[in-house]
Amino acid sequence: MYTDPISDYLTRVRNALKARKRSVDVPASNLKKQITEILKKNGFIDDYQIVETSNKQGSIIIKLKYYNNESVILGLERISKPGIRKYVNNKELPRVLNGLGIAIVSTSQGLMTDKEARKHGIGGEVICNIW
Repeated sequence: MYTDPISDYLTRVRNALKARKRSVDVPASNLKKQITEILKKNGFIDDYQIVETSNKQGSIIIKLKYYNNESVILGLERISKPGIRKYVNNKELPRVLNGLGIAIVSTSQGLMTDKEARKHGIGGEVICNIW
């Protein structure tokens, strides 16, 4: 059985938010590190720390962000799945909650938000939406 590591990452964060945890521990990969960096840059999480463990993978400890006891992240949705990939050009880039949320897009120039991709005029694979 094949598991999708990005869906697992999003589910761990979603479950930690529902349980009102202060932090969540996820297995590390370069793609997950980039997604976590985008979340920090856009103010969805407080901070993160990459911890090297005895196995070569390591893990990312994500400090979740709350405002008035409500989570800053209201929703996480996986768009492009291993079975059904979703590619868009720069004119079809999604707007999440009319610009209040972000879509994370994998482009030829690396991982970036839909706003950055629109600014650069490039499309790519829509990984997930966060609002």
